Amino acid sequence: METRAPYALIGLFVLAIIAAVFGFVYWLHNTGGLTERAYYRVRFENSVSGMLVGAAVLFNGIRVGEVTDLKLDPANPNQVVATIGVTVGTPVRADTKAGIEFQGLTGIAVVALNGGNPAAPALVATGKEPPLIAADPMAWQTMTQAARTVLQRLDTILSENSADFKSAISNINTFAEALARNSNKVDGIVAGLERMTGGGAAAATVTYDLTAPRDFPPPSKPAAGQLTIGEPTGVLMLDTQKILVRPQPPDHPSFEAARWSDTLGKLIQAKILQSFENSHYLGAVARPFEGINSDYQLLIEIRSFQVTTAPEPVAVVELSAKLVGEGGRIKASRVFRSTQPAKIIDAAAAAAALNEAFGKVAKEIVIWTTGALGA
Repeated sequence: METRAPYALIGLFVLAIIAAVFGFVYWLHNTGGLTERAYYRVRFENSVSGMLVGAAVLFNGIRVGEVTDLKLDPANPNQVVATIGVTVGTPVRADTKAGIEFQGLTGIAVVALNGGNPAAPALVATGKEPPLIAADPMAWQTMTQAARTVLQRLDTILSENSADFKSAISNINTFAEALARNSNKVDGIVAGLERMTGGGAAAATVTYDLTAPRDFPPPSKPAAGQLTIGEPTGVLMLDTQKILVRPQPPDHPSFEAARWSDTLGKLIQAKILQSFENSHYLGAVARPFEGINSDYQLLIEIRSFQVTTAPEPVAVVELSAKLVGEGGRIKASRVFRSTQPAKIIDAAAAAAALNEAFGKVAKEIVIWTTGALGA
């Protein structure tokens, strides 16, 4: 017995030490520890589920203390009074509000204090009890309770307006049935809007070009001087890459995707310049921006470059040419016109007819210009 007594005393001593350590840690963490605390009471309406003694107290999101006591109000069992201890110096005012927040995945409840007006007086006790902070009446609501309240209100709205909702659903069904019966017309309207606005799937573009003539008779007399060819002018309708058919192109899908290789003015300028080069009538022919000092300038106006469908389909190309010398004096001028019968079953046939008519006009312009320069 004498040998066992010391071991029993040692065990009791160790357990007492452990209990004292745990008690000290608990007191240090939950009761205020070594710092001076100010105590307040917070009255909550109804449940404070999830809140425990030792729960944190936050002031504008910063931890300033802990809950030191929780109890029911003896005068009103629906109310819960929590005693909180916060660090001395925490700016608790007379208009400071209290609420409940839930933190973490476990939904631990904490007391949340929100600061009041800086000019408001500090909250002080009027008796022996700590000062009282009134909590937000809705602070007791958990997320589940709030969701339940919203669903109840929604159910009330639906029940009170059930006839209107039923009528609205019936109208939607009627409208859907009408759309189903007229789906082909709706598709046509949408397709028309896409074509009008340029939307929808773009058709593959087919590009057509003009051909500069090559077969010229030998020059009777060499022409002297250098010539520049300006970009032809014309009305806005002709400043385009589209193949123009007037008054209306045939209902053929190829016309929607048909385009000249460049805008009409630039294309005609390039092909007439190539025609001069193919003729070998002049030593130097260029565009104005290419930097040569020209003796003469050939100015062209596009008057017509289209296929007319009435009374018979025919391609019409009409260009007005002016040969301008030094000082802006017109040395010679002339209008060139060529027509070519066209069978415009599609865009390719219309482009071929216009190319044929243009070739004749370009050849006449080269021969006339050379003759005017040699005169």
